[in-house]
Amino acid sequence: MLLDEFPLINEEFHSDLARPDQMDSLLAGGWRHFGTHFFRYNLALYKFDVRRVIPLRICLSKFSLSKSQRRVLQKNADLSVTIKPIEIGDEIHELFDRHKQRFDHGVPDSIYDFLSYDPARSPCEGKEVRVSDGDELLAVSYFDIGGRATSGIYAMFEPEAQHRRLGIFTMLKEIEFSIASGKEFYYQGYCYKGESFYDYKKRFRGTEAYDWNASWLSFE
Repeated sequence: MLLDEFPLINEEFHSDLARPDQMDSLLAGGWRHFGTHFFRYNLALYKFDVRRVIPLRICLSKFSLSKSQRRVLQKNADLSVTIKPIEIGDEIHELFDRHKQRFDHGVPDSIYDFLSYDPARSPCEGKEVRVSDGDELLAVSYFDIGGRATSGIYAMFEPEAQHRRLGIFTMLKEIEFSIASGKEFYYQGYCYKGESFYDYKKRFRGTEAYDWNASWLSFE
């Protein structure tokens, strides 16, 4: 049983503000946050299984593009990309409502399930990647800015543009921004041991996994 193999970790707290160095320390300890709710846990229920949770990050000095990631960038080279402080307006809520129809369980209520009501500043500096085709908004992703690291929060895209793989595209743009900003790590979030919906997070070169014992190891 997983509960016998691994000591259970299930912790949380709330904070309106975390300094860049505090964000670095929290991320390095396997913490995540949605809005002002910070949490970390090493076991989770996925469908009918109890799975081990694996926090992931990319060591940016070891990152390079795979062939498939290059194709994603090329496929979307015709789109406009803007990176700026997070701003939530009507078109964001509308895109969120269309995007969440992709899910058949765990459907979120609103974008504020993932962001605070002051997401550009609380709990830390937050930026968005906004992807448009002319005047049409196709995708938006959100990420944190720490001192030495950045961390992805949430991404959404127009369901009819699924063939463009915009979720991967916005992650690559976040990574590109992180490298250009001189960051050491990009945290792509949690995945599970074994196959799951989150396996796309595992497919980046330079990825490391947290062992829940204060060490980050090369992810195979």
